[in-house]
Amino acid sequence: MIIPIRCFSCGKPIAHLWNSYKERVIKGENRTKILDELGLERYCCRSMFLGHVDLIDTIAEFKKS
Repeated sequence: MIIPIRCFSCGKPIAHLWNSYKERVIKGENRTKILDELGLERYCCRSMFLGHVDLIDTIAEFKKS
């Protein structure tokens, strides 16, 4: 759905980094390099970004009127 505010495992705030990560991935940069530069060094935080599927637009189609 939406990227969580904090990492589920360690509690580090990560949501503020999502937009810059997403923009740089679209530009074609290496994901490992992006995560390193954003300061995401723990594997738990990295997995939150690498495993996230942005479904908010899909789910919004089924909103009740």
